[in-house]
Amino acid sequence: MLFIAISWIYILFTTINFGVGFDKIMNLKNKDFVTTSILGLFSVTILASIWAIFGRINIEFHFVLAVLNIFCILKFRNEITNLYQSFLADLKQLQTSLKIILAVVSILIIAQCASIPFIIDNESYYIQTIEWLNEYGFVKGIANLHLFLGQTSGWHVTQSAFSFSFLYKNFNDLSGFCLLLGNLFAIQKLSEYYRNNNSNYLIIGLLPFFNIFFFQFISAPSPDIPVYVFSFIFFFYFLENFEKTTSEVFNLLLILVLFLIYIKNTALAFALFPIILLAIHYKSLSKKLLKPVLLSIIMLSLFVIKNMIICGSPIFPSKSFTSLTDYAVPDLIQSFYYNEIKSYGFFVSTEQYNSMSVLELFSQWIKLPKLNGLFNKISVLLILAVPFFIYKFNNKKAIWYLYIVMFVQLVLLLITSPQYRFFMNFVLFFSLFCLICIIQNKKILQALLVLSIVPVIIVLFFSVNLSTLSNHKSLMEISTFSVKNIVFPHKNSKNDTDFETIQIGNLKYNSPKNNDFFWSNGDGNLPCVNKEQISYFEKYFQIIPQMRTNDLKDGFYAKKLSTNE
Repeated sequence: MLFIAISWIYILFTTINFGVGFDKIMNLKNKDFVTTSILGLFSVTILASIWAIFGRINIEFHFVLAVLNIFCILKFRNEITNLYQSFLADLKQLQTSLKIILAVVSILIIAQCASIPFIIDNESYYIQTIEWLNEYGFVKGIANLHLFLGQTSGWHVTQSAFSFSFLYKNFNDLSGFCLLLGNLFAIQKLSEYYRNNNSNYLIIGLLPFFNIFFFQFISAPSPDIPVYVFSFIFFFYFLENFEKTTSEVFNLLLILVLFLIYIKNTALAFALFPIILLAIHYKSLSKKLLKPVLLSIIMLSLFVIKNMIICGSPIFPSKSFTSLTDYAVPDLIQSFYYNEIKSYGFFVSTEQYNSMSVLELFSQWIKLPKLNGLFNKISVLLILAVPFFIYKFNNKKAIWYLYIVMFVQLVLLLITSPQYRFFMNFVLFFSLFCLICIIQNKKILQALLVLSIVPVIIVLFFSVNLSTLSNHKSLMEISTFSVKNIVFPHKNSKNDTDFETIQIGNLKYNSPKNNDFFWSNGDGNLPCVNKEQISYFEKYFQIIPQMRTNDLKDGFYAKKLSTNE
């Protein structure tokens, strides 16, 4: 915990410095402390993404980061100082009860981040993605080694910039820092709600209600957490500024949208929001579009370049693009992976998916057991119920537009990969929207906020079996906090796995022993991939990964085996 807290102090210091500098470049005139830190995360992500094209995100990168930190302090000293002073003044003005809630939640977040990582994707590709970025940057054809590495998220780029792998190997908790920012933003807005009675402040202020859900993601760098947190902050600014959207607000909202999509392309529906605002406020915004257009081009370019390097295609997986690079993931493999993703959300095989009608697929999806089925039913219920709540309690255009985008998001996911976690930002927001339409008593809401901490404490410090919620063996029991993690966080992997070295062609790789999860790599030395994966693709597709040269930095290609091999 102590080590994580120290690293977060530096991350906050850096993101505030960069956030103020980026604010000046984009002329945002932002005065919010948390939003400034998010702007800093965004600007560091841009810098790290550009850096990763040419080399590893390691000590050399941090030397440049330190120089830029010093430059920002010298250049924007007064603005940075004023921001800290304003933030501390806001904290002092919080009601005592909110101060206690914020302090307790902050400690619990750090404790969760110091505990054993829980989320299964951490074992399949989070750890390996970040290690590759720290050691080599973007690697050509890395998806040929392990398909999931083709999903490299912008958030993993951000995490790699703040992993400090050259100092200590167990920092893997930037999502926890993000959740702390989200809770801080929420508590501040809840405090303001007590003074202005603005329902927009109340909705975002109740974000900590869902910490019991968020906490299961934060001991690993899950891209879902920043999507949830940044979505809520986006919703707040969108609702508050919809009627009078200035160029500064439009640019801020666009930045949040670009960051969301760069983190997770399942947030693509958010691209509708800038289009909506631009269509409504075109006269006032059209004269100041140069910077947002240039920034959009930069982010789109980085997204395409990143994907072209790691998998040889601008979008991965895709059936629409065929790359001519020697390291591109073969079309056959991309189609296989694309089909697997589509069918996975319905918990059916590819063959079953192709034979089922739309109504049969929807019926299968809505009837899924346990947690998946529960959230799927809640999603559909909200689609049906929210229009009634909007019409009766808050009949404003801005909230209708949020509802429309929510509907579009759900349709897109049903077509691609309908996993509930890709839709949870809207589920959580509109659940709170419906709640405050029914309950607005401040004492009741604050009591509920306090009570929401109780299950977090129980899950964090006591062993909880999840057999009623999940069928996956690795998800049956949540990892609890250990006293030995008060100073040093747990290692990045939840497993104590031994590895064996295997040679296939010119590729020598490390494979986890006694591993029953097909996609798992764990925390093995590079290159690391489960031998079961290699054997599967060799058997069914006659393809094996091979090094392009003798240097891992030069990446991998997919070798098609001849009948004699």
